[in-house]
Amino acid sequence: MVSRQPHKIALVSRTAPFARAVGALLLCALPLTACDGGVHGKPGGSGLRDPYFPKAGNGGYDVTHYGLTLAYDPGPRRLTGTAVITARATEDLSAFDLDLQGMEVRSVTVEGRDARFNRAGQELTVRPHDGLDKGETFSTTVRYTGTPQTLTDPDGSKEGWLPTSDGALALGQPVGSMAWFPSNNHPSDKATYDIAVSVPADGKLTAVSNGELTGTTTAKGRTTYRWHTGEPMASYLATVAIGDFDVRRSTLKNGLPVYTAVDPSLAKASDAVLRQLPEIMDWAEYNFGPYPFSSTGAIVDRLPDGSYALETQNRPTFPGAPDTATLVHELAHQWYGDSVTPRSWRDMWLNEGFATYAEWLWDEDHDGPSAQETFQELYDGAKGSGVDSDELWSFPPARPSGAAHISDEPVYSRGAMVLHKIRRTVGDDAFYDIIQGWAATHRHGTASTADFTAYVEKKAPHKDFTPIWHDWLYGEGKPARP
Repeated sequence: MVSRQPHKIALVSRTAPFARAVGALLLCALPLTACDGGVHGKPGGSGLRDPYFPKAGNGGYDVTHYGLTLAYDPGPRRLTGTAVITARATEDLSAFDLDLQGMEVRSVTVEGRDARFNRAGQELTVRPHDGLDKGETFSTTVRYTGTPQTLTDPDGSKEGWLPTSDGALALGQPVGSMAWFPSNNHPSDKATYDIAVSVPADGKLTAVSNGELTGTTTAKGRTTYRWHTGEPMASYLATVAIGDFDVRRSTLKNGLPVYTAVDPSLAKASDAVLRQLPEIMDWAEYNFGPYPFSSTGAIVDRLPDGSYALETQNRPTFPGAPDTATLVHELAHQWYGDSVTPRSWRDMWLNEGFATYAEWLWDEDHDGPSAQETFQELYDGAKGSGVDSDELWSFPPARPSGAAHISDEPVYSRGAMVLHKIRRTVGDDAFYDIIQGWAATHRHGTASTADFTAYVEKKAPHKDFTPIWHDWLYGEGKPARP
C-alpha cells in the first residue's frame, strides 16, 4: 500500500519563486497528496482498532446515509452498484478509507469531483480533490462491478454475498457487508439507507431488503425494488434477498406493517411459526418496550452455504423454516442488537445474551420451564440443556477468547445467565424497568458493556453487583455457586 504520509522534500531555497514552484510540482506528484486547492488535514485511519476485527471501519468521518443502487444478474452472478455515501468529517481530512472486499471500482467522486483512489485488501482509499474540513458534510459516489464474494468468518461460517439456487442472500455479521457495498463497516457507525435493486423482469424474481418497500418499477426488461430504512442501521444488519419468494403483507393490530418473503419450497413448513409473529411482537413490546422500527417481518430462504439465522434489521433472515424459539430470538434482537447496537464486537453478549434470555422468558410465559429452571439446568450441566458444559465456562461473556469465538456459547447462554443474576438481585419489577429503560435510553444508538453495567448500577444503587460482574460477566471459569 502507498504510504499515507507525505514525503518530505528539500527545496533549494525557501524564498526563491522557482524553487517553490518546483517543490509544489514535486509534492503534487506524490501518491497520497492532492494539491488542487491546497489540501490540508491528514488521512483518516484505516480501521477502528476493534478488539477482534481491527481493520473493520475507518476513522475520520461518520456516515449518515447510504444510497445504494444495485443491479444483479443471477446467471453470471454479476453485481453492478453505485453507492452514494453521505458523511460528516470528524477531523480535517486529506484522504479517507472505505471498506470494500473484492469488486472492481470504476470511479470515485467526492462532492461531484473526480477523486483518486487505490485498493489494498479491504481498504478503498479515497483522496478528494480538495481537503475536507472537520464538521463538513460531504458526499462520495463509488461505482463498482464484479462478482461479489462469499467470505468465511474466523469461526468458519459464511457471510457476504451467498448465491442461492435462484438468486442470492447478503448477510453481514460481522464484516460481510463489505462484499457487496463500500461502507464504514463497523457497528459503531450507523446510518439510514435507501437500497434500490434491479433484477431481470422474468416474473419470478423479487428483491427484498430492510425497511419499507417504497416502489416497484419495470422497464427495459428489468424490475427495480426500492427500499427505505429511516432508522439508523449498522452495516452488518443490511441485507438483500433476491429470489423466487411467496410474499405476504399484513399489519399488526397496532398498524405496524408486516412483510414476509418465503422461498416457496419452505412456505408450508414455515407457515405455523410465522403465524405466531403477531403474538411474539405483542409479547415482546410488553416486556421490552415500544418496538423501535417502522415495520417487521421475516425472510426465509434456502442457503447452501449459510446455516444460521441473522437479525437483519426489520426482517430477520432464516436459512430454512424457523422454529418458535429462533423467531423469538431474532425478533428480540430488534431491540437488543439492532436498535441498541454494540459499540464494538467485544460487546456481542449485549446482543446474544439478551436475545437468548428472551427465549427463556418466552418459555416461562408459555408453559415451559421457568428462567430459573433453565439457569439451574445450565449451571448443573444437565444433558437436557443441549449445551456443552465445558464450552459454557470456557471464557467470560464480556471477554470472548478471539474473533473466532464471539458467537460461542458463553456469549449466548452465559450472557443470559448474567441477566438472570441481575433479575434475581433486583426483583422482577426493577428488572423489567432496567431492560426496558436500557432499550429506551440507547434507542437507535450504540453502547458498550461498561455502559450497561453503569446503567444497572444507577438504576439499582442500593444493590451490590460486584459479584455478578466479577464472577459471571468477566470471571474466568465456572462461578463457585449459582
